[in-house]
Amino acid sequence: MSCCTPDGSCSTGTATAEATEGTITVYNVSGMTCGHCKATLTKEIGALDGVLAVNVDLETGQVAVTSSGEPDDALLAKVVDDAGYELTGRAA
Repeated sequence: MSCCTPDGSCSTGTATAEATEGTITVYNVSGMTCGHCKATLTKEIGALDGVLAVNVDLETGQVAVTSSGEPDDALLAKVVDDAGYELTGRAA
């Protein structure tokens, strides 16, 4: 039984991001440690307008956001912060 997503999937691959058209932006996020963190950020970021897909990688501490246009970094940082984590910037 997985706590990662409501449908029981907990893949760390990038299939979701690759299968979706759009702009992929990768962010560094600190404070993520488990499947619950992954599920929370996937839900909160995924609820934003223009976000098509979210891929959270706990091992690297990165979140890949696929959006229909240029993402709003300030809004993403606020959502991540409100969820209890810290968006430390875009990944190099």
